[in-house]
Amino acid sequence: MSIEGYIINNFKNDNKEGIREAIEESVKSNDEVTLPGMGVFMKIIWSNASQKLKDEMLSIIESNLK
Repeated sequence: MSIEGYIINNFKNDNKEGIREAIEESVKSNDEVTLPGMGVFMKIIWSNASQKLKDEMLSIIESNLK
């Protein structure tokens, strides 16, 4: 099984609160081990986002890289 498949399978039955907690804990821990999971979540978001949401995310990323 791929890392992406493993992560999706791991969160398949989680509700929004469970996913939110996982994301917040990942960000708070600043542990690089969680980066693949965050990447999978980003891929899901990006693949399903409107152009407006993509532009908003890019603006947030760009402004925080300066």
